[in-house]
Amino acid sequence: MVSARLLFAAGALIALGLTAAAVWLIVESPGSIDEVAPYAAPAPGGPGSPVPVTVAGGQGPEQIGRLLQDSGVIQSAEQFEVLVSLMGYDRLLQAGEYEFQTGTPALQVVYRMRRGVLSPRSVTVVEGWRLEEIADAVAAQGVDREAFLAAAESRDYDFDFVKELPRGQSLEGFLYPATYPIRSSDKPADLVRRMLQAFDERVPAGLRDSGANLGLSLSDMVTLASIIEREARLPEERPVMAQVFLRRLRLGIPLEADPTVQYALGSEARNVRQFGYWKQGLTAADLQTDSLYNTYQYYGVPPGPICSPGLDSIIAVAQPADTDYLYFVAKPDGSHAFAETLEEHIENVRKYGGGGE
Repeated sequence: MVSARLLFAAGALIALGLTAAAVWLIVESPGSIDEVAPYAAPAPGGPGSPVPVTVAGGQGPEQIGRLLQDSGVIQSAEQFEVLVSLMGYDRLLQAGEYEFQTGTPALQVVYRMRRGVLSPRSVTVVEGWRLEEIADAVAAQGVDREAFLAAAESRDYDFDFVKELPRGQSLEGFLYPATYPIRSSDKPADLVRRMLQAFDERVPAGLRDSGANLGLSLSDMVTLASIIEREARLPEERPVMAQVFLRRLRLGIPLEADPTVQYALGSEARNVRQFGYWKQGLTAADLQTDSLYNTYQYYGVPPGPICSPGLDSIIAVAQPADTDYLYFVAKPDGSHAFAETLEEHIENVRKYGGGGE
């Protein structure tokens, strides 16, 4: 006797097959509604031209389809509506400021709007990237690299936290790690503003203000978070590292963080050509580099962040672990051995090799 579960599965497969066949018929078959409707608008700017389309919240498939057709993005609003209905996306299309090309297949438009993919081009800011790495990724998408760097040096952005930054400090560290659409009309400053907007939205004001309880400015707080971002491999180690650095600051001990030296070295083009932005295997000579970012040579917090930290690293500084550690050294597996005394630290260095903080 056939079980109800098998009957249900068979019915689901049949329904799926019918839906797929219907989608194929609509998109591929001759004489379907994929043909240009008599009232379809001519494609502005010719086939393949970028077209901005703003979809407001609450708009349904019928309104969106007509908007897309009138903009020349798709040929048939009816086809768009039928596809949305067949795929069950009636209430799942996402609002936003999209950029499509004229003559985009309706099915592609549906998929993009279901996922909220605003533009066919985008750039992802990775946690732990320095400003130049972000500029390289932006340039790979056709945006002028030098203009982007100049925009990230500007302070002409209407965010309270930007106004709090020390004079002369760039926006390094405040370009929030996330994926950002790039539209044809975007200028470099538009991308920077979007990244700052993400920081403003995802790092709450209460969290930004919590550094004051630790005697830290927002710049100092994000700077420590950026060092932790480059140091930590395990999430649970971030608050412990934060405690180590904060305790060192209170005791007047240099931070002695390798990533700050890497950052200083990566500011010179010849080093970048030879070692990349983050030189591995620092030498004794590297640790003598004369830079305010060299936390082996200079006490206190460096002049600014060394990369874009993720939210977890910022939270770690605001909520450090309750320990008495003063040192740590990297293990071969990427985790760290922590120590309270110099003697323990020396033993860890001997055991695991390499340097340590």
